[in-house]
Amino acid sequence: MYQIDRREFLKSSIAVTGGAFAISGTKSSGNILGANERIRVAVAGIHGRGGLHMDHFAKMKGVEVAYLVDPDNRVFGPSLKRVQKAGGNTPKTAKDIREVLDDPTINAVSIATPNHWHSLMTIWACQSGKDVYVEKPCSHNIHEGRIAVEAARKFNRIVQHGTQQRSYPFRANEIAAVHSGKYGKLLVAKGYCCKTRRSIGFRETENPPPALDFNLWLGPAATQPYHGNLVHYNWHWFWDFGNGDTGNQGVHEMDVARWAIKGATLPKRVFSLGGRFGYQDQGETPNTQLTAYEYDDALLLFETRGLVGKKEGVARIVQNEYYTTDGMITDGKFYPHGHGEGEPLAQFETGVALAGPCTSVDSRTDVERIDDQDSGYNRAAACHLHNFIDAVRSRNTSDLNADIEIGHYSSALCHLSNISYRLGTMEKWDGQLKRYGDNKQVADAFENIADGFKKFQIPLNGLQYRVGRVLDFNPQLERFINDDEANQLLTRPARKPFDVPETLG
Repeated sequence: MYQIDRREFLKSSIAVTGGAFAISGTKSSGNILGANERIRVAVAGIHGRGGLHMDHFAKMKGVEVAYLVDPDNRVFGPSLKRVQKAGGNTPKTAKDIREVLDDPTINAVSIATPNHWHSLMTIWACQSGKDVYVEKPCSHNIHEGRIAVEAARKFNRIVQHGTQQRSYPFRANEIAAVHSGKYGKLLVAKGYCCKTRRSIGFRETENPPPALDFNLWLGPAATQPYHGNLVHYNWHWFWDFGNGDTGNQGVHEMDVARWAIKGATLPKRVFSLGGRFGYQDQGETPNTQLTAYEYDDALLLFETRGLVGKKEGVARIVQNEYYTTDGMITDGKFYPHGHGEGEPLAQFETGVALAGPCTSVDSRTDVERIDDQDSGYNRAAACHLHNFIDAVRSRNTSDLNADIEIGHYSSALCHLSNISYRLGTMEKWDGQLKRYGDNKQVADAFENIADGFKKFQIPLNGLQYRVGRVLDFNPQLERFINDDEANQLLTRPARKPFDVPETLG
C-alpha cells in the first residue's frame, strides 16, 4: 500500500490550513490527455453504488480502476474480484482517501461514499489535481456544496455530478419539449419519489467491527457511538449522514424538475411538510414529505412517500410531470388539458452530449427506464460515466452534462426542503392544506398522502404531522432572509481535521 506521512499531509492539507496541495507535473494537472492515454481512477466507497462505478470504468477502453478506497476492510475482497473480472487488473486498496490523493499517477476520483463525505472528498480531490465524479447529492448541506463548486473552478477540475438523467436522450428531449413552448407555458414542474421504505427497527450502540475504521467513516460528521443501523445503508435516514429519501432517490427527480424550469437555480421561497409514519424506528428523516418551491415563473413541487407497496395497493412512482397552460407532459407524451391517451412528443435539439450506450435521441431503446431496479438505470449511468471520461480527456467543463454547479443547485433544493421541515411545528391532521391549497397539483399531492395513509390503515383522526416553516430565500447569496435559525442549518459544526473551509479565498 502506498504510504505517506499522515501528520505532514494534514499540515499541508485544506483540512487544517485551507491551503492547496502542491501538485505539479502530473497528468492530472490540466494537460489534455491523448485518446490512447490511460485514465487511472480511484473509486471511493465500494459497498453499494460504487460497484456500478467499478463495473463501468473497468470496462471502458483506456480507463483503469487503479484504487479501491473504503474504511471497511470487509468489502475489499469481493470488490477486487469484481474489478479483476471486468478490467483484468488488480487495484491497490486504501482505507483513507488521503493515501490516494498524493499519488501523481491517479487522474480521477469517483465518489460513492455516504452523503456526508461527498463535498469534502470532492474538495480534497480537486486540490490534489484530480478530476471527480461525485454521486448525488454532491453535498450534505448547502454551504459545502458551494465550496465544492469553488474548488472545481479554482483548481480547474472536471467534476461531474451523478444525476445521470442529464445524459439520457429521452429525458433531455422531454425537457426540450417543455422549454420549447409548443405545449404551453410551464406552470408546475413536479417530481415523485415514492418508493417502499420500511422500518429499520432499533439497533443498540456497540463497538464497531474490528475491520471498520469508524472514526474515518464518520469523517466530517459529529462524533458519536457506532450502531448497526449506520453501516452500510441506513445512514440515509439520519440527519448527520443522509438527507432522507428526498436527498437520496429524490435528488434525481428533483434535478429533472428544476431542469424543466428554464434557467432556474434556487427558489425565492420554500415550504415543506410531512413526517415519519406507519412505524416507530430509529430513523430521523421523514418517510413522507411534500415540498413546494416558488420561482418567479413556475412552482416546483416534490412528493416523497415511503409508504408504498403492492399489498396495500399503493403504487411505486419515480417520475416527473410538467403541467402547462395547455396540458401535461410526462413519460414522453403530451396530454392536452391533462386528458386522453397522450400524443408522442416531437423531437427537439437537446444540446446533450451523447456518450457510451446513449447514441440516439430518436428512440427510447437506448435506455428503457430510469429506474434503480432495472438495467435501464445502469445504462443511463454508463452514459453519464462515459460523458465524464470524455470531458476528462477534452478538459472542457462545457462538455459535461451535469457539471458540479448543476449538481449543487439540485442538491441544495433537497436541503432547503429539509430545513423547512426541520424548523416546522407539529400539528393535528385536519385534511386542510393551509398553503398552496388553491393549486390543483399541490392539493392532489396532499390527497395522495391522505389516500396512502388510509390504505396503510393509519388513522387520520388525531394524526400528528410536521408543518414546515415558510422560508424566504435569496438565491444569489444562498442565504435565508431574516431567519438566523434557518441560516445555521446551511452548514454544520466543524470536526477537525475533516472540516470544510468557510471559503477557498
